[in-house]
Order: sequence, then structure tokens, then C-alpha cells
Amino acid sequence: MKNINSHAYEYQLLRETVPQMAWREGEDLAGWRAAAREKLEELLGLPLKQTDALPAIEYEEAREGFVEYRFTMETEPGYHVPCHLWIPNGEEKAPLTICLSGHGGGMHVALGRAKNEKDESALSSWYHRAMAPRAIREGRCALVIEARNFGESSLEGYGTSCTEAAKIAILMGRTLIGERVWDAMRILDGVAECFPRVDMTDIVVTGNSGGGTVAYYLACMDERIGAAAPSCSVCTFEDSIAAMPHCLCNHIPSIRKYFEMGDLAGLIAPRKLVVAAGKEDPIFPIHGVKKAFATIQSIYQASGAPENCALVVGDGGHLNYADHIWQKLHEMGV
Repeated sequence: MKNINSHAYEYQLLRETVPQMAWREGEDLAGWRAAAREKLEELLGLPLKQTDALPAIEYEEAREGFVEYRFTMETEPGYHVPCHLWIPNGEEKAPLTICLSGHGGGMHVALGRAKNEKDESALSSWYHRAMAPRAIREGRCALVIEARNFGESSLEGYGTSCTEAAKIAILMGRTLIGERVWDAMRILDGVAECFPRVDMTDIVVTGNSGGGTVAYYLACMDERIGAAAPSCSVCTFEDSIAAMPHCLCNHIPSIRKYFEMGDLAGLIAPRKLVVAAGKEDPIFPIHGVKKAFATIQSIYQASGAPENCALVVGDGGHLNYADHIWQKLHEMGV
């Protein structure tokens, strides 16, 4: 029978394609890492044009247990990113957690602040998505970044507007993931310069879904990240991004030609990596997560730090498994 289903044909092509730069057991990890970092940077469309801008503080307010700074930062000429930084009360430096929201209303959810009933529902189990309050509970600073095309940075000022922006970015050799990673890297530069109470030697990045995706790629590209904890986002491309409908902001042109997602952990090892997943997650299915993590384990074994990677699995669906993540990070000495 002739195959006239073009979608099925494309998917079969992907499944049959062996990534050209996949890490292979026994390969020199240091040599592979140098070439892979260069290729990933190219695929992400980085670097972007850098500015000398520093955080422009809009307000500073004392809260219960911490001080909140609201600021914007120009991360490339003409584009300004809204952010919040919470610093625990005290005189000593405090370590930093970068809290990256996924698809939803915007970064206010990570702050634990609802704007409507939908947000209230998302925050009903506050430890899942309210990442900033959790960071404060852990005695850490919380940096919350409004991702491009989410929340305040979206067309409507609430929710997401990724698809059209992603199409335009692709026309210019850019990607939304690359832009979001770039924003985080430049904002870290600004925080290091302007907030001396933030301990930049102890940085955790975490996020759920699209936020977890950016957390993973940020850890790949920025060695200041000491520990990455993406939730419901690390899975084989074959079983997730290619297998079912996903927002275009998850896509990096040509990446499956060179890598599977697990391979990219070679750019994080031997730094700490906790991959969180939901047993019932319909869009990052657990069987694909386990396949990706098998590659990750192999890479961490080759790096000499097998104890620095872990997979934690929650019983539910597409959630931010904060309790699982922080328990494992503590076991790792974070």
C-alpha cells in the first residue's frame, strides 16, 4: 500500500534518523562537549547582541521574611525583561534559585500571586507552581523572570503568545528557547553586578514544562548553574516534541539531526541534575523520560559523577514536583 500520510512519513523519518553528534559510550567526553556546545549555540541562534545595561529597579519593598525587588533589564538592544528578585532578610549572602514559569498566565504564578480564578486553581497546591515562596522557604534568593511571550511579555499581557513570535524568530535564524536562555544569562550578569547579597557561587535553576525546558538549556549553556531541576520537560524528542502537538516555542530547527535530548546532559555533567517527571504526564510521557534519563546516566557515569544525576517521579500528571526535587537536591548536598 502506498503511504500518502505525510505526517506519519515525517515522523518515521525522524525515528530512523541517527543524531549525528549523539554522545556515544566510550567517547572522550571533554572533546565531545566542546563540539556539542558550539553546535548547540548555533542551533539556538546564539549569541545575541549584548548591551551594557544593568537592572533598572522599579521598586523595593519589605515583605514578611524577605525584600522584594521589581526590575527590568535590557538583555539585547530595545528589549526589556520584567523580573522579580526576592532576597531573604539578614546580613549574610544567600544562594540563588532561578524560577522559570511554564506556559500559563505569567511569572506572577511563580510568585504565588493569582490574578484570576484560573491562577487560583493553578496555585491551589502552592508548592507546585509557586516557586519563589518555596525558594524563600529553602533559605534561598528567588529570581523570577518573565519569559518572552508569557505574561507581561505576551501580546495580551497575560497568558502566552508564542507561535507567531517563534515563526518570526525562525525566519531570522533565532529561536524562542535561545532568546529565553540569553535573557536569563544576561540577567544573571546584572544580578551579580547589582545585588551583592546574592551568592552567585550556589545557583539552582528550576521550572516546569516550558520553564523546565529553558532551565535545562540554560544549564547546558551557562556553567554558573550549579544544579538544574527541570520538571516535566526532559524527554526524548521522539516520544514528546515530535510525537504529539506542542507549542512551537519548544522547537529548535535541526536539533534532532544532531542530538537527542538526553545527549545534551553532557553539557551539564558533572554539575548536579535532577530530572522530575509525572507518571501520568500526557505530553512528556514517562517511557520517553526514562529513555532520555538512561542516556543521562551513562554520561554522568563517564564524567565520574554518577551520584550527581537523579530521576524523581511523581504520581500525577504535568506538574512541578517541588517536594521531590528539593528532597533530592538536599540529598545531593544543595
